Amino acid sequence: MVNINEILFKHISAEDSQKLLTAGEVKFIDIRDANSHFTGHIKGSTRLDNAAIPLFVADTPKDVPVIVYCYKGISSQQVAQFLALQGFSDVYSMDGGYEAWEKL
Repeated sequence: MVNINEILFKHISAEDSQKLLTAGEVKFIDIRDANSHFTGHIKGSTRLDNAAIPLFVADTPKDVPVIVYCYKGISSQQVAQFLALQGFSDVYSMDGGYEAWEKL
């Protein structure tokens, strides 16, 4: 049985996230609001909200690396933990969020 208080995701910097994007084989999840995603997001990212989570969990292979980002890297930690608890094996929360990404 999994201890829900155990941290199951990893932290990753915006710089290392960019390297994984360049290498391919990674799924970026944007948990910001729809307007923020529309205004600017990481190329190829999927915007995920509460309504879309069940379908994402059901349809996404659990062995694909997933990087979750938000505005500043705080809220993404909760979603990363949730995805890890759903069986995703390689989950990251991007430190600094989209604000850090924009500075690259």
